[in-house]
Amino acid sequence: MDNKNADLSFLKIDRSSHRSDNSGSKNKIFIFGGIAVIAALAVWGIMAATSSSEQEVEIGTAMVTSPAQENSVLSASGYVVAQVKAAVASKATGRLEFLAVIEGDHVKKGSIIGRVESADVEATLGQAKAGLESAKADLEDASLNFERQKTLFDQKSISKAEYDIANARYKRASAGVKSAEANVRAAEVQVENTYIRAPFDGTVLNKNANVGEVITPFGAAAGSRGALVTLADMSSLEVEADVSESNIEKVIPNQQCEITLDAIPQKRYRGFVHKIIPTADRAKATVLTKIRFIDRDVRVLPEMSAKILFLNNKQNVPVENSASKLTVPSSAVVLRNGRKVVFIVKGEKAAETPVVVGDSMGALVEIKEGVADGDKIVLHPSETLSSGTKIRTVAK
Repeated sequence: MDNKNADLSFLKIDRSSHRSDNSGSKNKIFIFGGIAVIAALAVWGIMAATSSSEQEVEIGTAMVTSPAQENSVLSASGYVVAQVKAAVASKATGRLEFLAVIEGDHVKKGSIIGRVESADVEATLGQAKAGLESAKADLEDASLNFERQKTLFDQKSISKAEYDIANARYKRASAGVKSAEANVRAAEVQVENTYIRAPFDGTVLNKNANVGEVITPFGAAAGSRGALVTLADMSSLEVEADVSESNIEKVIPNQQCEITLDAIPQKRYRGFVHKIIPTADRAKATVLTKIRFIDRDVRVLPEMSAKILFLNNKQNVPVENSASKLTVPSSAVVLRNGRKVVFIVKGEKAAETPVVVGDSMGALVEIKEGVADGDKIVLHPSETLSSGTKIRTVAK
């Protein structure tokens, strides 16, 4: 058999189809990879756009402000403090058996607030009174005997020794009466000490004990109470404020002040500098200043926080004659399309609101229309801030 002339071409491997398949797979990989990259870039772009649309802003508040701030030379904060205040305790030790007041009650000086048990001291008083009666009887007998002996001695019917004995007995009986009277007074004081009386006209702030508890003068015993109630004279309420040493020269006695309580922000009270304590607090570098109310109502209570404006006495502007104005910080008002606007915080977004402005008051500006008292507003709004922009607030 002639193998040389045999056709071996069919034994060759055809690689053309294999190359075509590999090329197609690679193309598909590149296409899918490109799509994934484009999708990732799109997601990143959306997230970046969302993130960039949220702005960090500083927040302020629209509030009613007194024009007295234009006339103020200094501001400070402090607390309402009763200058006449006492923790009323019992002088006697015993179990509380009667309590006549609760928190908020008004009491008069000398009125009975409570009483501790008094059976033992009342028994002592009874014994003292009985002793006094016995001493008086002895004195009466000694007095009659002395008168008789004196008559007999004058008639020279008895000796001088007998007269002296009668006289000595009379003097001892007189001293015995005085001693018995002192014992009665001491027992009466002990009984009186079981009564707890108001030391001045005032209002009960705290009730510290209840009927059945043991009362001691100093509350030193375990389980005992010292003060029964805490009283304060509401007419003595003053605001105590710490003024910085660097600003104390701006404060003078009798200087007019405007007092605003955090609990009653819409009400302004007239006051004046009553006393500047002549010493400084080394730790705080402040000087304690007391401001007395000129007009005060029943809403003013001890320990309320207060803000004080020290006014310029040269201007002599009565606080009650100056009308309050709604104000916002000047930095909150900006121009948008030729009109003045502020951005009010509503939820997590800013809302552009047109406003009508009035007079400037230092760092504040009056708002006549567009904003309500208490509205939260954006301070220093950026040029990119617009209505509907999501915001993240930071502390002022």
